[in-house]
Amino acid sequence: MTTPHSGLTASPAVPATGEQPAAAAPQRGEPEAAPAPHQEPGTGPAPRRDAEASKAAILRAARYLLARHAHADITLKAVADRAGVSAPLILKYFGNKDALFARVMSFESDADALLDAPLEELGRHMVRHLLEGQTRRGADPVLRIVFAPLQGEQGETLRANFRAQVSERLAGRLSGQDAGLRAELAVSTLLGLGVMYGIARGPHLRATTVDDIVDRYAPAVQAQLAP
Repeated sequence: MTTPHSGLTASPAVPATGEQPAAAAPQRGEPEAAPAPHQEPGTGPAPRRDAEASKAAILRAARYLLARHAHADITLKAVADRAGVSAPLILKYFGNKDALFARVMSFESDADALLDAPLEELGRHMVRHLLEGQTRRGADPVLRIVFAPLQGEQGETLRANFRAQVSERLAGRLSGQDAGLRAELAVSTLLGLGVMYGIARGPHLRATTVDDIVDRYAPAVQAQLAP
């Protein structure tokens, strides 16, 4: 099943074969290329993309596909094609499809960044982080939770992870009464902005600067964080 386009922009595919393209011969009048840095015998050329960059590209591709297709319909080949790597490389890094999507369905590292601010500044930080994730990094830290209904049993994993790793973790930082409720309201407010900006792609919202949106919207999030 394919969902409407989420507005999230995936990174362009990058070849990841590890092979360097053959250098073109210099044309008449062009300077010759500088010699390659010295390498120890037997080490071979430097890899075109390091392992961490390849892993990040695979995870971005898997997230992109999970936001548009049911988990059961996504193949490793589809992930590999979008990431610009080979399917065997995915197996090398993640072991199998289930292990890969277990990483994709985790919000732990996203929550680390989303909640990385003092409590008195957290509302502004959360709103800015969400918007800059979409406008600069081509990824939304939390919006993939809205696609949980498409994912069958995996949708339950998404929901459980989201509650434990985002809303309950935020609640643990709050003092005063109804910390759990206030955390869920703050996250709900943030998700509403993410849906309107990234999925509905509201033209007035998207024509407004990030700074202006933060100034207008962050107080609504922060209001739920204060005791």
